[in-house]
Amino acid sequence: MRHENLAVVAMNESASLTTYLLDNVAEIDIHRKRPLVVICPGGGYAFTSQREAESIAIQCNARGLHAAILRYSVAPALFPTALAQLATAVAMVRENAALWQVDTNNISVLGFSAGGHLAASLGVFWNTALLREALPNLTAAQVRPNRMVLCYPVITGLAFAHEGSFRNLLGDAYEEVTKRQGLSLETQVNQDTPPTFIWHTAQDTDVPPQNSLLFASALLSNNIPCELHVYPKGCHGLSLANQETCGPAQEFLIVPSCQNWIDMAGRFLWMALSDEH
Repeated sequence: MRHENLAVVAMNESASLTTYLLDNVAEIDIHRKRPLVVICPGGGYAFTSQREAESIAIQCNARGLHAAILRYSVAPALFPTALAQLATAVAMVRENAALWQVDTNNISVLGFSAGGHLAASLGVFWNTALLREALPNLTAAQVRPNRMVLCYPVITGLAFAHEGSFRNLLGDAYEEVTKRQGLSLETQVNQDTPPTFIWHTAQDTDVPPQNSLLFASALLSNNIPCELHVYPKGCHGLSLANQETCGPAQEFLIVPSCQNWIDMAGRFLWMALSDEH
C-alpha cells in the first residue's frame, strides 16, 4: 500500500491529503487501474472528524477502491477555500494517475455532513467561473469529479439548513440571504453534475433529511443518475453505524439497519455509468 501525507495548497491555505492506495500484484493484474475516492470528513466546517476518515478509507480499500482523505481548511477559513483545496486534490490524483494506478474516468468524492456539502460543491461548481478564478492554473477537466457519494449531507442554507455549517463557511456574510442561497446546492445542480449516491436517516434532527431530498430532486430534474436511501432510524453522524466508529457510551451510533450503505456505495462506485446525462 502507498500510504503518504501530501500537502494540498490552494488560495494560500494548506490542507493535507492522506493516501490509501492498494498495490497491484503480478499474480492478479499488475496493470490494474482502480477507482479512487477522495474522502471529506464532516465537522460543520469547524473541524474534520476522525470518525469519518480512516475507517472509511479502509472500507473503501476492502472493496477494491483506492482512497485518500482530505483534511481541508475549516473556520476561520471561508468559502471557497476548502472547495479550492478539494478541486486541487482531485487534480493531484489525476496528475499522479499513472504512478498511483488510478482510473482517471472514475475519481469520486465522498463526503459526510458538511464534508458532503464540500463534495457536492465540487460536483456543481467544477465547471464554473468560480473555480476557474480561484484556480487559474487548473482546467475544469483536471478538477472534475466523476461521481459523488453524499452521506447525510448539508445541502441547503435556506429552510432545513444546518446553521452552524453555513456560519462557519460564510463568516460575516452569513447574514446575506443571497450568499446562503448561492451555496444552497439544490439550486446549483446542472447538466455537468456527476452521478450521485446519497444516504440519510429520517430521524436526523441536526441535518434534516430534506437536505438530501432537495438535492436528489434537483438531480432528477436534470436527468442526472442518482441513488437515494433514507433509512427510517438513526441520528446524525452515524459514519459506518457500527462498533468500528462508535466510542464508549455511544451505542446510539450503532444502527444495524444503516450498516449496508457502504456496500451499496461501493457497488455504485464500480458501476458502469454513462457520461451522457
